[in-house]
Amino acid sequence: MAPDKTEIFIRAMLSEAGITVNGSKPFDIQVHNNRYYQRVLTEGALGSGESYMDGWWDCEALDQFFDRILRVNPESRLKGSWKIFWPVLKSKLFNLQKSSRAYQVGEQHYDIGNNLFQAMLDKRMNYTCGYWENANNLDEAQEAKLELVCQKINLEPGMQILDLGCGFGSFAGYAAEKYKVKVTGVTVSRQQYMLGNERYRDLPVELKLMDYRDISGMYDRVISIGIMEHIGNKNYKTYMDVVNRTLKDDGIAFIHTIGENFSTTTTNAWTAKYIFPNGMLPSIAQLGKSMEGLFIMEDWHNIGPHYDKTLMAWYDNFEQAWPDLEPHYGDRFFRMWKYYLLSSAGGFRSRENQLWQIVMSKPHGDQPRCRIS
Repeated sequence: MAPDKTEIFIRAMLSEAGITVNGSKPFDIQVHNNRYYQRVLTEGALGSGESYMDGWWDCEALDQFFDRILRVNPESRLKGSWKIFWPVLKSKLFNLQKSSRAYQVGEQHYDIGNNLFQAMLDKRMNYTCGYWENANNLDEAQEAKLELVCQKINLEPGMQILDLGCGFGSFAGYAAEKYKVKVTGVTVSRQQYMLGNERYRDLPVELKLMDYRDISGMYDRVISIGIMEHIGNKNYKTYMDVVNRTLKDDGIAFIHTIGENFSTTTTNAWTAKYIFPNGMLPSIAQLGKSMEGLFIMEDWHNIGPHYDKTLMAWYDNFEQAWPDLEPHYGDRFFRMWKYYLLSSAGGFRSRENQLWQIVMSKPHGDQPRCRIS
């Protein structure tokens, strides 16, 4: 049967990215169900991801596929349906990251199973970008990232540190052990809260199951490594107000976050549905506006290419551990998680996404030493 107009259109768009349907290269896709074309045309990222999870198409190297396809901006060419536009409209009309919704991402994503994260992550369980400048493996890259953060914020023994979105406590444990500081961390994940407190029970580390908006106290340093992706554009100013309220006048604030090249109000529909509910990536403009009147931006460092290597290392660990994980999660989860990790790697490789480390201080203080090459 001759291809219809939808198939011709999708094939042409793929061809522009150098991708051939049923081709022989690792980044070519193998289509098993011709309904794939209509689903992608009308549902965009959601249709692409769900049809992959359903087994309608395969690709030997999804990371290479996404690196190529994202460079031709496919979403701008698709017709779209309510499934594409409804999440965007919701994000404009409502505050999807308000306090009453803060724990959703913890319950759906971060509490999915510590056995998964222990198998996939480094020994300290960092679930954020590593720093590969002089690293030979994931453990070294994550340790280097933690050290980079500590140096950028000029830690000194005895300091009180607040870690907003502390994850499993990887930074808290490292800083307390290496720099003799006391760290208070907050997370919306019950599993992270329980495991982190257990891992670091012998150090001056306290993790709290708490929305960042509810924290109190005054600290020498206020940091976040991977929470800004869950804050939402309607709450960036609130986040900055919290940092300002809890940071001493001579203190240093630090943000480590994935960022976008353009201002948006939501993530793509597939990621929002299956991976990070209520998530969105900030832009420079959005973060800059929220800082105004509160902070001096001392340093803005982009290490985006390091996240590509981190994600590929996570995927390698996940794939190797899958025989032990499979009974707990099942084949559809494997396809979903593989799609998530490798599409994310392609996003950083194509420069669609960035990873920023931002150092801020309060006005009228001395300029801190913060750029570490």
